[in-house]
Parts: sequence; C-alpha cells; structure tokens
Amino acid sequence: MVKSYLRYEAGRVFGVVCSLDSNICFDSSGKQLLAPALESVGVWNVRQGICSKTLSPSPSSSSSSFRAHSLAVTSIASSPSSLIASGYADGSIRTWDCYKGTCETTLNGHKGATTALRFSKSGSLLASGSKDNDIIMWDVVGEAGLYRFRGHRDQVTDIVFVESDKKLVSCSKDKFVRVWDLDTQHCIQIISGHHSEIWSMDVDPEEKYLVTGSADPELRVYKIKNEKLLDIQPPDSGGIDNNIDSSKNKWDVLKQFGEIHRQSKERVATVKFNKSGDLLACQVAGKVVEIFRILDEVESKRKAKRRIQRKKEKISAKGKAEATEMGDTDLAAREEVSIPDIVVSDVVKLVQVLRTSKKICSLSFCPVVQSNGGTSLALSLNNNVLEIYSVEGSVAAKKLSIDLPGHRSDVRSVALSSDNTLLLSTSHNAAKIWNPSTGTCLRTIDSGYGLCCSFVPNNRFAVIGTKSGALEIIEVGSGSSTEVIEAHSGSIQSIASISDGSGFVTGSADHDVKFWDYHLKEKPGHGSEQLTVTNVRTLKMNDDVLKVAVSLDSKYVAVSLLDNTVKVFFMDSLKFFLSLYGHTLPVLCMDISSDGALIVTGSADKNLKIWGLDFGDCHKSIFAHADSVTDVQFVRNTHYMFSVGKDRLVKYWDADKFELLLTLEGHHADVWCLSISSRGDFVITGSHDRSIRRWDRTEEPFFIEEEKERRLEEMFETAFDESTESRHAPKEELPEEGVVGLAGKKTQETLTATDLIIDALDMAEAEMKRLDQHKEDVKSGTRSDFQPNVMMLGLSPSDYVLRAISNVTTNDLEQTLLSLPFSDALKVFSYLKNWVSNPDKVELVCRVATVLLQTHHNQLIATLAARPVLTILKDILYERVKQCKDTIGFNLAAMDHLKQLMSLRSDAPFRAAKNKLLEIRSQQSKRLEQRMEMKDERRERKRQKK
Repeated sequence: MVKSYLRYEAGRVFGVVCSLDSNICFDSSGKQLLAPALESVGVWNVRQGICSKTLSPSPSSSSSSFRAHSLAVTSIASSPSSLIASGYADGSIRTWDCYKGTCETTLNGHKGATTALRFSKSGSLLASGSKDNDIIMWDVVGEAGLYRFRGHRDQVTDIVFVESDKKLVSCSKDKFVRVWDLDTQHCIQIISGHHSEIWSMDVDPEEKYLVTGSADPELRVYKIKNEKLLDIQPPDSGGIDNNIDSSKNKWDVLKQFGEIHRQSKERVATVKFNKSGDLLACQVAGKVVEIFRILDEVESKRKAKRRIQRKKEKISAKGKAEATEMGDTDLAAREEVSIPDIVVSDVVKLVQVLRTSKKICSLSFCPVVQSNGGTSLALSLNNNVLEIYSVEGSVAAKKLSIDLPGHRSDVRSVALSSDNTLLLSTSHNAAKIWNPSTGTCLRTIDSGYGLCCSFVPNNRFAVIGTKSGALEIIEVGSGSSTEVIEAHSGSIQSIASISDGSGFVTGSADHDVKFWDYHLKEKPGHGSEQLTVTNVRTLKMNDDVLKVAVSLDSKYVAVSLLDNTVKVFFMDSLKFFLSLYGHTLPVLCMDISSDGALIVTGSADKNLKIWGLDFGDCHKSIFAHADSVTDVQFVRNTHYMFSVGKDRLVKYWDADKFELLLTLEGHHADVWCLSISSRGDFVITGSHDRSIRRWDRTEEPFFIEEEKERRLEEMFETAFDESTESRHAPKEELPEEGVVGLAGKKTQETLTATDLIIDALDMAEAEMKRLDQHKEDVKSGTRSDFQPNVMMLGLSPSDYVLRAISNVTTNDLEQTLLSLPFSDALKVFSYLKNWVSNPDKVELVCRVATVLLQTHHNQLIATLAARPVLTILKDILYERVKQCKDTIGFNLAAMDHLKQLMSLRSDAPFRAAKNKLLEIRSQQSKRLEQRMEMKDERRERKRQKK
C-alpha cells in the first residue's frame, strides 16, 4: 500500500512591522497607516498603535505557484475613497477595500516589479510605473487596463496627476521627466536637466508647483501651467530654460521655476507635500528629513520686497559706480519696479531638519489637517519601526513609536515551551516571548546578541546563549533578566537541553562543551525562587564547537566542529564513541531522532547526511538546499524531519525513505532557525527578513509520487515560460517617443480562459448540429425525443458561450481574445447579434467586437462569409450603444440635480456665515498688507534721515 502523509501549509506570519523596499501611506481618513510587511499590508490604528487588520494575498490568487519573493509588496497607494492599491515584485497590482479587508481585483500588466502607484483625484484612475520602464493607466471602476505608455529608458520611479487628472507626469532613472496627455495618449513634453537619477516627485494640492528630487544637491521646482491661474500669477524671472525657445514652449505644461538647495549630501528618496500644501518634506537615503514651508502669495511678495530692498541698500552703500563694475545693472534698472519678481527662494523656506536614530525608508503625511493647523508625519525606519511625528508650525515632535511587534534585526533562534503555548525568539539586542497561536508579542527583554535559546522544563524560566559568551537567565512571567553568567570566553553557538530536565549542554567557539545543572535559590527579600545554573563538567575539543545535540535517552552527546567532523561521546563518561566524517564544509546543524537510531547533519556544503547512531555509517547523503543548511530537526517520535537553509526554503523529509516530501516557500531572506512542536502539529521558523512564520499541519493527505509530478510540472512550466519569453522577447532597443501599447499581458489565466472559450464554442457548435438534425427528423416524421447536453447546464448554445466569456475577468478579457484563432473569432461574431439584445451585456459585446475587429481586421476584410455578420452588427450595435449612453446620461443628470437640491437644503443656514467669514478674512489680509507697507515706509524715512 502506498504511504500517505499529512500536508503542512503556511499559517500565521508575525514579527514584521514594515518592509524596507516599499513606501507607507495613510488611508483617506487619516486614522489608519498602511505599512507593507513583506507580502502583506498591515493596517495600523495610529491612535492605539495596534494592527487592526492585515491584507494578504491568498496563494490561489497568484498567477502561478505561490512564490513569496515574487509577492513582496513594492509600492502602495490609497485612493480618496476606501480603496487601496498595492503593487508587487511580480508586476501584479491588487486593489483592496480597506474597511472590509477584502481583495477587490488583481491587475496583471507589468513584466517587472511595480515601483510607483498613484490614484487620480477622483479615484477612478490608477497609474502604475514599473521596472519594465512602462506606465500603465488602469480603470479602477471597470477593473481593466486602458493603455500603456512607453518612452522611458529606465525604471519609472514616480508618477503624479496634474491639471485635474488630464495630464500625467512621470520621472525615471533615465534622468528625464515626461508629461503625458491622457486625452491624446501622447508624450507632450520632455524635461531634462537633472545630472543623476530622479527618485521622487510630488505636486502640491493646488497644482501650482511640482518638485523633483534626485542625487543632485538641489531640488528642482517647476510651475504647472494652469489656465485658471495664468491671469493672476506674476511673471517669472529667470525661470525659463534659455536653451528652449519660448515660441516652442507655449504648449508645455511644466516651466522651470528654480532650485532649492538641500543641506544633506545624500540622494533624495522621497518628496511629499502635506494636505494643505504649506509643507514640503524631503527625505534622503539616510537619517534626515528636511521640512520646508511653502509661503503664500502675500508672504512671498513681502519676502521678495525685503530681498530687493536689502540689495538696494547694499548698492547705495557701495555706490552705483561699484554696482556697475560688479555687473548689477539689471537690478539698477529694476529699482523702480513696484511689483517684484518672485523667485523660488521667496516661496520655499527651510524650517526644520528632522533626524532619526536609524535610516529612513519612507514617509507619508496624514491627509487630515488638525484643528490647530498641524499635521502628522509617519516615518518607516530600516530597523522595523514606525514613528509618528506631530508637525506644528516649525516644530516636529515624536508622539508614537510602533516597535513592539517585531525585532530590530534578523531572528537568530527560536524555541517553543514544552506545552507549545509560548515561543521565545532572540535577536541582536533583545529577546521576545510570543503567543505562537495569535502572533502576539507578550514580553520584550533586553539582552545581548542571542545566538541560541531554550526553555527550562517548567517553562517559568528560559536560557539564552549570547555572542559574547554569556548565559542569560530570563524569568518568563516578569519578562526580565534575572542573572547573567560569564559561561564561555567565545560565542555560545548552541544549547541542548537534557531530557530529564536536570540541565543543559552548551557549545562555544572557545573549543569547550560545558554541562550545566539547574538550581533554584530563594530571592533575598522576596521569598520567591530564582533559577541559577552551575557548571558540573567540561569537555575540551580541538576546534570551535558549532552545534551540540543530546539524545532523548541522554546516552549520547554529539558535537560538530569547525573541522567538518561530528564527534559522538557517551554522556555519562564523556568517552569518545564515533566520529562522523564526510561533509566538505563545517556542519552547522544536527539532530538526533527520538528513538536514538538516526542522527541527521546539515552543512554549509548544502547537503544533509543521515547516519546510523549504532555504527556511525552514512545511510544517505542528500543535496538538500541551494545554499547552506542552517537548521534541521526531527519531528518527535518519528523519522520525519524539517530543514531550513539560506535559500529561503523550508523542506519536509522522510529519513527512512530519503525522500523530499514538501517544499514550503514563504520567507524572503535566509532562514536561520526552526522549532517543531512536541506533537508535530506546527513548525516555527525565523528568518533574516525579521519574520517569524508558523506552518500548520492539515488533515489533507498527499502522496510522494503526486508531489514529485507536481514539482516536475512546475519546473517544466517555469522553464517553458522563460524559453517562450526569451524567444519572443524583442531585441533590446530604445523605445520610441510616446509609444502607446496594450495594458495587459499574457498569463496562465488568460491561456486557460482561451481554452475554456474554445471548448464552449465547440460544444455549442455540436449542440446546434444536434438541434438541426432533430428538426429535420421531426419534419421527416421520424421524430425522436431530444435530450439536451447536460454539460451545458440547461443553457442554449448562445447563452453557454456568453457564460464562458462573461466568466473571464475584465482585466484578462483583452489578452484572452487576442489568443483566439481566426476561425473561433468568426464563431464569436456570429453570436454577438444575439447577445446585444441583453441590455446588461452591451458593454461586454462592444469590448469583444472592438478587440476582435482590431486583431483580425485584414482577414475579416478578405473573408466573404464575415460580411453579412458585420453588416448586421453595424446596424444593431450603434443603436444599442446610443440607448445605453442616453440612459446613463439621463441618470447622471438626475443625480446631479438631486445633489444640488440636497446641497441647497443643507448649506442654506451656513452660506451667509461663510460669506461673512470670507469677507472678514480678506479685510484682515488687506489691513496686514497696509501695515507692512507703512512699516517699510517708516524704515525708509529713518534711513534717509540717517
């Protein structure tokens, strides 16, 4: 009988607050902060500092097999509504409902990682930029791609909408800024001038200024050409590029305004305006955020007047002759100008330089302005911390730090308590105690660099071995370190508990293996017991000790050394028993089975070796991982084992059959450690990506042969896709200026949907032939009962084909239809005249007809059989579309009318007060301006008297 096994699947993931390779942002309400955590997006309540929900893609939603490294979140954006968009490393984009926590749709179009996302002000459009140098415009409501912009020669780093969502501005690592017209779908302006890669850009809410940041020592500011502001804005001085003729510039959207000099010498990572547009934050690739204030028009004019006045005083002091020699004739000619020209230094003012303890990964302003005029600024740091600052005026103060739910660096060791209710993890400066079922952090204990750890049998205490050679005893209940013992002169690499609970064994880089016993002593003045340990025996080795393992019956102790060997000793007498030699690199991990029959060793040579502990013979050597094997452990009372390695994989093995059972993917970096529950129902792994993952055993059985076939199929599909892409990929050529392409891309889902449509067409054609034959039989008198095809679910042939096409997602419909051969496309055309009579399917019929006509235009013209069908569609389709258009227009007009009625009823009591308030504010601004002018006149009179 073929043996079956129980499958392990990915469970809870915890320990990650924010990723390093993605941005953070607030939702539209400003109450929740969205922080990507590897393949998930954490929704954090800003006031409480807790994660209210986690948005995670399910494995079935991936286009191929679930691969965590391709599903890492690389970009995120929030819309004016509750919708959130997250971009991933495989180029896909998912939209989420923030309140429900559900995935609305998955959009596939990019061939590289998504690097920039931006919603339009209305929230109906989503623009995405990628490492494949393309920009795709998505219809969020229709859940489909509209078109693809090609023109950049390197990765797109940021995108913004301007001119009320009519234009799109993009920047790239190719040092160019491009402006795209969304109506004509063309590139209408290209701006050069940056000397290095452009990393970020943003536009203020009023769409007056656009700021770009690069590795240059200054930020570049551009004025946005807005027809509403042309009449009221003063002329610019020196803002136009001299290399470009002004006659050629009349259609340009962006016009250079000036440069803002930065204090930091590091490259710009992010530039962001706040909601009110009076603050600009510039985050560099370091620990600094420079906060600038954007002055309003009145303050800018006043500052420009003071600047010119100071220059006049300087000129009058030195004499006009000197001024002429200095070449300042332009200023002298403008001495009598009443309205000064405003330059960028009059508009932008540095107010604060914010410094953090660690490097900053991303920042985001809260979209809600506080009652006192302040705002909140969120920062994500590279040590897995989120910090919230309150910015009021020119002062930024930290008000919240979210750091409890994760380690500051990679997780080096994990250990489960004997009852599997507690989990201990160690890192470079702290140890944390978790609830492995919920992923909640219960305690955080300051400690040294913990390389190994273990619970004491009663679970009241735990022991940590540090890199400095100290043993730290932790009291679990209070979450405090009770004692630190200088145990070794080198780093403690391993701790192995003795099964009878009397003590443990440590192995260190100082060549010593020490045996320790537990003792309880009474705390002075407390009356409670405190754990302490004493060294009872020491085993001297001739090289660094990397790992120590003790058999369950306490008969043997195995020690792995830096010289690639494993030595086995008798536990009671410490006499030498066996030497296991065969690895070509040091053995980093090992474990002894519960029955004491087998010992497994994992090495830096990527191999697992299974040895018999009775004679020390090597049963099998397995090439297990693509990189060093970092940890291996048997499931208790079985010969099943788990291994982890630097190749990011967790593997499940049968040590009796020497077979790989499962490969579990999920980690995004090297996996350092693992721990298996006493019942084997779940496994805990810790990684360099700072995550702790739980893998749960399910009740689903599987067979080795089936898993082998599945792995071979995945390998074949991956190799086939790579060969297909390389065969059909165009040669590396520079993209044409302003090229527009199709938004979608061919995936496994689109190919499957094409096959389903072809099968539906064939089945419908066969059913129609049976119906025709039945009618002829009825006419000829040889009547027989007609039995419809049960596979068609009681639908007519036309409705069955319509069902197959309707089941294709909106985003995949275009690529699915492109894969249809011409003969099947003709069959689809023959059904369109029946489908268009359904008002709900008019839009679908129009999309299908448009795609097929564009794809097969030449063949349709040359095919006589297609002309009658196209003639019928020409007469019917226009009429149906006009009816739908009239209905939608009528409904929109009615909704606008209702909106106006509701606004009149609700705003009537406040309209007079609002107008009065506006009038008072305008009078106050006029008085303030008059006072400043009087002060300037008094200052001038005093100067003349002197």
